[in-house]
Amino acid sequence: MKEKKTVSFSKNSTNIFFHILTNCNLNCLHCYINKKQHGNTTLSIDIIKAWLDAFAAKSKIANVVFLGGEPTLHPDLSQAVKYAIKIGYKSVTVDTNGYLFNEFLSKIEPKDIDYISFSLDGATSTTNDKIRGKGSYDKCVSGIKSSVSKGFNTSLIYTVSSANIDELAKMEPLLSDLKIGRFFIQVIGIRGKTAKGTSVEGVNNPQVLREKWVDTIPIIAEKIAEHGIIVTYPKVFLEPDDKFECAGLVADNYFIFPNKRVYRCPLCEDYPIHGMEFSGNELVQTAKINETDLFKLSIPEGCVMNKLIQPGNLSYNPDGSPEYKIACCLLKEEIRKS
Repeated sequence: MKEKKTVSFSKNSTNIFFHILTNCNLNCLHCYINKKQHGNTTLSIDIIKAWLDAFAAKSKIANVVFLGGEPTLHPDLSQAVKYAIKIGYKSVTVDTNGYLFNEFLSKIEPKDIDYISFSLDGATSTTNDKIRGKGSYDKCVSGIKSSVSKGFNTSLIYTVSSANIDELAKMEPLLSDLKIGRFFIQVIGIRGKTAKGTSVEGVNNPQVLREKWVDTIPIIAEKIAEHGIIVTYPKVFLEPDDKFECAGLVADNYFIFPNKRVYRCPLCEDYPIHGMEFSGNELVQTAKINETDLFKLSIPEGCVMNKLIQPGNLSYNPDGSPEYKIACCLLKEEIRKS
């Protein structure tokens, strides 16, 4: 028996997505990092600790995800992971492309971290490597196997675009073979490289049409969950009568970048409209107008930022009303075998 539920923004917890650097060894076609907006600094371990401390009052309900660029390129990542646990963070995750630099796995133990989360964008090297770079498939699979063999809880992220959605079904046996515990299906956003017009595997419009998403993602997610794997994917599309909620208003999420910017909405990250920033090591509000002013706007299409930056996934009736709403990008569906 499977349990399916909508995860409503983790309203009773705090989620910190901490980009400790923006450098990466890969050059993925859909990379959302924008160094002009996010900086090119590698944060020192002292600053990482101080910024983690800034959320200390929330730490008992806070989940922190260390990201990059590629976070294992940071020589002190293992120290950051252990420090987050030491000061009481509820959970700690590292998102990695699988290369696992600086002998990261040898510097931590399974008790130090909740999940190591790997990124793979194809069930075959042919598809994945066209998107993420030559040799990245084999390297990621090798990293997963090393992680599992050492007893770490391991999850996998698959960013769906029109270039790889038809290969998603092939992930079912691979996930079981690799002993993946959680599977995150992401939808490609028009951010970073894709916002600049970069094609993904020769596809100029990488967004997935609503019909294709609705007819494909839930069915595949259900099949994968049959193997005892927890599957999470974004809701994306709401019916016109469904209630729209913005996570910026009802949840507690922080997206931290090395240039001191702190966003509350990932769709805003290509623009200097961050609602918060670090001044020294203190988290402060930024001057208006910023992203928080957008959160309060209400439109028939649902998400305001989606309407502004990626209206290509919207469709309208003859009378001009939207056929559906776009959900907040942080609204997820979760399926697990009960």
